Amino acid sequence: MDRDPRARSRKLVDGPDRAPARSYFKAIGLTDADLGRPLVAVANTWTDAMPCNFHLRRLAAKVKEGVRAAGGTPLEFNTIAISDGISMGTEGMKTSLISREVVADSIELATRGYLFDAVVAISGCDKTIPGTVMALARLDLPSLMLYGGSIAPGRFRGKDVAVGAIFEAVGAHAAGRISDADLAELENVVCPGPGACGGQYTANTMAMAFEMLGISPMGMNGVPAMLEEKDRVAYRCGELVMQLLRDGVTACSIITRESIENAIAAVVASGGSTNGVLHLLAVAREAGVPLTIDDFDVISKKTPTIVDLVPGGQYVATDLYAAGGVPLVAQRLLEAGLLHESQPTVSGKTVGEEARAARETPGQKVVTSLAQPLKATGGLVILKGNLAPEGCVVKVAGYERVRHRGPARVFECEEDSFAALRAGKIRPGDVVVIRYEGPRGGPGMREMLGVTAALVGEGLGDKVALLTDGRFSGATRGLMAGHVAPEAQVGGPIAALREGDVICLDIEERRLDVEISAEEMKQRLASWKAPAPRYASGVLAKYARHVSSASEGAVTS
Repeated sequence: MDRDPRARSRKLVDGPDRAPARSYFKAIGLTDADLGRPLVAVANTWTDAMPCNFHLRRLAAKVKEGVRAAGGTPLEFNTIAISDGISMGTEGMKTSLISREVVADSIELATRGYLFDAVVAISGCDKTIPGTVMALARLDLPSLMLYGGSIAPGRFRGKDVAVGAIFEAVGAHAAGRISDADLAELENVVCPGPGACGGQYTANTMAMAFEMLGISPMGMNGVPAMLEEKDRVAYRCGELVMQLLRDGVTACSIITRESIENAIAAVVASGGSTNGVLHLLAVAREAGVPLTIDDFDVISKKTPTIVDLVPGGQYVATDLYAAGGVPLVAQRLLEAGLLHESQPTVSGKTVGEEARAARETPGQKVVTSLAQPLKATGGLVILKGNLAPEGCVVKVAGYERVRHRGPARVFECEEDSFAALRAGKIRPGDVVVIRYEGPRGGPGMREMLGVTAALVGEGLGDKVALLTDGRFSGATRGLMAGHVAPEAQVGGPIAALREGDVICLDIEERRLDVEISAEEMKQRLASWKAPAPRYASGVLAKYARHVSSASEGAVTS
């Protein structure tokens, strides 16, 4: 039996009883011919309020051209988008992770409401990327995700710079190491135009992961935002979704346990963001794929770090594109026997076929050989211990320190820790603890780039450790343990810490412990009382009531 590509939209617009619906569509210029074609959602995350998503209207127009050329009728709608970089270090940052759920919810609702036959989702800043794919997994329709692409590098005193540099400069400025003029000069050049942050921060980490997963066409996410090639890529995505619709290929036939393992391998091989753990757990949950936080450590142990990208390395995302892009990374993983090569992708080819077709630029230095990896193992590790029974995440790409033991400096929120740092109260050897910033406690699990980058900027990055039940930006570097679970707000062991407690982080042993007895921990937690929620009403309060542990992806149910 032939597939009906209009199986859903036919119920919306066909027959005498659907005349009212057709009249509404005709009011905005659609014809009977338009309504006789498959209706394709173009789910955009455009906003004027940040560079990452600023250019997505242009790409949406090209996607729509591709859909029309391939026989569909595209209809665009928008979601919200929160800039991590702009909201970082403020109360506004609490909305960032929550926005991931709102992006997913809004795409799901609009697609179900209009009975769309297929979906192209367009993402940009960090949370819009997993948010779009979570929605595609829920809907399980013929669909794909296109990432808007990386910003070009800034140019500062003869060197390429990415946005992490400006956050670290704040710490250097506070320490008197750079002047007001230096800071202003960097501020004016570090973000030269539209596109998402240019290192292997969260946006580019997830864009790479989803190419390797197969839900984005291989090689297309990596095309930088403002290249003319990006328009051609967007047009091609419009054509591809129509082919998926004709073939009946749905999102959950792409998102499998094996394809998620391919995505994890890409994250750890590239020194990617710790947020990759949170977001891939969430996508797996939406697709009904069994996945635990421990799986990341298993894959990281056997996967070499082979991509030399900031913040742990030297190069930026546009350099990776010029070197051969994500297909080249896939090719290396295939050669290493670390790729499930038979997994399908939205291009119609398997990921192995895409990997074999990769073209390496002669002389490139961004992706290393397997014989000489940057590290023998991957860039993320999972620690457990009496402070993190459910686990926590540490990024080890770009530095060699594997153990730290020191006294706890305990702060009840990010602002207090930043104030102490600015006042010179953090000393070499300390373990900075920031709690009540988890999914429920924050709520919203703020990223701590303001603090972590300032530590580096003040020269303490290799002299202290930090742990939090909140999150880190992909731009974070140093011995930093995030996503500590259970979080403080629900009575996790991090809530029992006291100033001066001796904490040990041991990467090789995969341990995070405080040096107190089990009985002492039990007594402290028995006397602990949960603080009142920081929000009593509104979306943040609703999120706090429903969100799961970070070890499960911080998803709502």
